[in-house]
Amino acid sequence: MMPSDFETCWRGPWAALKLDPPPELLDELLARYAEPQRHYHTLQHLGECLAGFEREQAHAVRPGEVAIALWFHDAIYDVQGHDNEARSADWARAALQRAGASNVVAQRVHALVMATCHDAGPVDADAQLLVDIDLSILGAPPERFAEYERQIRAEYAHVPPATFEPRRREILGRFLARDPLYLTPGLRAACEAQARVNLRAAIG
Repeated sequence: MMPSDFETCWRGPWAALKLDPPPELLDELLARYAEPQRHYHTLQHLGECLAGFEREQAHAVRPGEVAIALWFHDAIYDVQGHDNEARSADWARAALQRAGASNVVAQRVHALVMATCHDAGPVDADAQLLVDIDLSILGAPPERFAEYERQIRAEYAHVPPATFEPRRREILGRFLARDPLYLTPGLRAACEAQARVNLRAAIG
């Protein structure tokens, strides 16, 4: 995505919610996604998610909220942290409240960001859509999936192979065990079969 594309994707959901975001917020988020410790959770990933949402947004109940949640879902990314989603969700909620959103809207976006913890299957339709978009990388073409795996390994370069590799296989195995992996019809049709091929190959 070009910078102008990010700006367009940024303005739309705020306008849909009839809110004006804090003026410095876009630059702050773009700077976060460009931090040096990131290799996968970067502007590339954000751009892929926003492009995926463009294709699927007609299926969102509250598209403005889903889009803003996508912007924030990896806003905080500490490779040694265990509360990245919670801190990102808190930031999203505070930014929305600062912009004048109701507590109900701010809390819904907070919950959407928290759904990307991937520790339980989402039941809310918008959360299902957001999680499916976040996980669409698993169903990417093989060359992009291989790049993704290299990027994840680079983010965890501090973890020795004897620890990283079994842990990574465990994480990917949990996704493979989901049936279905994707909960929304569009993403299931587009990604499910290839995701299973990719995951089986990665697990070995």
